[in-house]
Amino acid sequence: MQIDSPRLTYHPITENDWPFFLALNQDRNVMRFVADPRDADEIRRVAFNVRLPRWQPGSKHWLCVVLRDKASGEPIGVSGFIDRGQNTAEVGFLLSAAFHGRGYGTESLRAVCQAAFALGFSKLTAMVTTGNLASKAVLEKVGFIQEDTLRESYYLNGRWQDDWVFGLLPPAGPAATQG
Repeated sequence: MQIDSPRLTYHPITENDWPFFLALNQDRNVMRFVADPRDADEIRRVAFNVRLPRWQPGSKHWLCVVLRDKASGEPIGVSGFIDRGQNTAEVGFLLSAAFHGRGYGTESLRAVCQAAFALGFSKLTAMVTTGNLASKAVLEKVGFIQEDTLRESYYLNGRWQDDWVFGLLPPAGPAATQG
């Protein structure tokens, strides 16, 4: 599977990406709406190692790609999706705080969504902790629509949080992919 966009390269996560992945997952600015602080052993066990096996259609783990700036080669984040059954995949993304606000989230999410639709998924979803306005804005720029709010569905920061549920259907035709 090939993923491409104007400013970024995409490669499946490998063992060599561990230092970057760890730094990303230990940055409270990045993780404040995603997960409570975790030590390196827990991040490796529950978030990194499970993304290392080669992904192929039908896999039950996340396809995780590392995003790199084409000009510098610097890693800027991770993105990907997981098959949730019934021809639906859930997408997700994390960007290094140094790259927030530069359009990389929108660019990379568009590319990942195109790849998922090219594989035959008929719907993409995303879950966002209520209050994460930056991620909500990225999803909406790509065309996701908020479909629901799951009340008190995620325990984070010492209390139950609501989640926004977003959905995206494949483009209807060539004109739908413009924008």
